[in-house]
Amino acid sequence: MEMTIEEHNQRKARSYKLILWFAMLSMTMMFAGLTSAFVVSKSRGDWLKDFQMPSAFFISTAVIILCSVTFLLAKKSIKKDDRKATTTYLLLTLLLGLLFVFFQFKGFGQIVDQGYYFTGPESNITTTFLYIVAVTHLAHLFGGIISLLIIIYNHFKQKYNSTQFLGIELGAMYWHFLDFLWIYLFLFLYFFK
Repeated sequence: MEMTIEEHNQRKARSYKLILWFAMLSMTMMFAGLTSAFVVSKSRGDWLKDFQMPSAFFISTAVIILCSVTFLLAKKSIKKDDRKATTTYLLLTLLLGLLFVFFQFKGFGQIVDQGYYFTGPESNITTTFLYIVAVTHLAHLFGGIISLLIIIYNHFKQKYNSTQFLGIELGAMYWHFLDFLWIYLFLFLYFFK
């Protein structure tokens, strides 16, 4: 019996979502390992007990939450075939994603301004861990920005509509994952000193 185009598209969508879920699970395991190492290292004598989280990280947290909102609105807009709103929300997501990166690097600068370094003889284990966790998250975020650029390109090529929006849906899933991951990391680093 021949498979219909719709059945084929549904099977393809399930496969892509499953692959994305496995990727997100493996990233979760990696960050669980990093936070476990953080917990173990906290018992060291040279651990900073009074380290203050840079204010730019608070701003970047609010910005990445807004990214998820705009990506969600883009997905809702394409489901209504509102191409103009979808364009606006996708471009806003990209702008906010880049703003998140800016504030992450601003936060690194604020840490250095406090006299703490990430590497070298003047570094300490606390800020090195913070740097590793944040940079690892940023590396995954760059993957999200690249996928978002591809989604925007495909959107301008009119590949998405109310019946075909898998690319936007997958991008939104990944972006929401990155959002929740950063919130977890931020809260972990803020409260578990």
